[in-house]
Amino acid sequence: MKSTRYLLFLLIAISAQSAWAELSGSITYEYRHFPNKPLYPEQHEDNSSITLQPEYHYQWDNGRQLFSFIAYIREDEHDGARSQTDIRELSWLKAGDIWEVRMGIRKVFWGVTESQHLVDIINQSDLAANTDGEDKLGQPMVNLALIGDYGTLDLFVLPYFRERTFPGEKGRFRSQLYVDTEQEPIYQSKDKEQHIDYAARWAKSVGVLDIGLSHFYGTSRAPRFTVGINNKGQNVLIPNYDLIHQTGLDVQATIDSWLLKLEYIHRSNDIESYNATTAGLEYTWYGIFSSPTDLGLVLEYAYDNRDELASTALENDIMLGLRFALNDTQSTDALIGIIKDADKDTTIYSIEASRRLGDAWKLNLEARYYEQIETTDRILYNIRNDDYVQIELAYYF
Repeated sequence: MKSTRYLLFLLIAISAQSAWAELSGSITYEYRHFPNKPLYPEQHEDNSSITLQPEYHYQWDNGRQLFSFIAYIREDEHDGARSQTDIRELSWLKAGDIWEVRMGIRKVFWGVTESQHLVDIINQSDLAANTDGEDKLGQPMVNLALIGDYGTLDLFVLPYFRERTFPGEKGRFRSQLYVDTEQEPIYQSKDKEQHIDYAARWAKSVGVLDIGLSHFYGTSRAPRFTVGINNKGQNVLIPNYDLIHQTGLDVQATIDSWLLKLEYIHRSNDIESYNATTAGLEYTWYGIFSSPTDLGLVLEYAYDNRDELASTALENDIMLGLRFALNDTQSTDALIGIIKDADKDTTIYSIEASRRLGDAWKLNLEARYYEQIETTDRILYNIRNDDYVQIELAYYF
């Protein structure tokens, strides 16, 4: 009898917590077609992969506590460096009235511009997945957010460093000497991947402005490279990870149908100190031609004062894009873009589009075309033959 009363009390207590749980995820088939022959004999003209991403979320304590788990498993047809098993998120969140604590493995995004995200530095880029830098690895962290009239102050302690992923010897989008991640990378810190990084970001909305001011100190997510020899006797690129300071500013102004955007960083280490900026605008015509479709015009300029020595392809470039949102039941949208180097004939054309198919399926299209890549474009010249069309079919459960 006592055990029955105890069980009843326990069930009532659990119910009072307003617990909520959800198991979901996706399975995605990706196919890439490269119309041009590869530059290097180890590469293939076409490639496919399958990705499984299960998710589990559990919420309790009247919504004040949340546990999240997101796994990522990708198997690639040719490139072993793209095959990956990773934890994108494994975190616990506790929310108070004026604070939040998050612990575990998470993804954090900073930034407002379209062509590149200069201020986004917490998570490591997964360049094996895509060269656009949008895919990120999970980052171990402790994050305290203080919330008040002054805005939101996020403080981060990052106790472990994730190496950047790159296409392997058989993958496309690589240089003549590919990056061999099987070799031990070179770290400036004697603690190597155990170096503790720190970051802080203050964010506040003031009228039409959304402002973010951040600072990061720790191991750079973007490595330099030196030439080494792997266990096959091949010359390969070895990543070098420096300790850096980065101060960043991101601002977005929303004025009627206009979005004005700015990202700026100052980054320094023992080797160099530089500034980089991406700024632009976006204007949206809502319901064009009396239809549900919205059309957005995107214009951005990217500048890096290192010029030809920059570690990014966007050091003096202009981006023009058209964004379509059909606002239909299938959530069809597309972004068509052109990036033009202001000093050269180098031009990149791109398209990203998606459409839901029924309640559980989604079709994504992505394509890039590189035109008139000059030999002085150190990064793009290595992938000048890597125009591609990519189709993804995803099932959500």
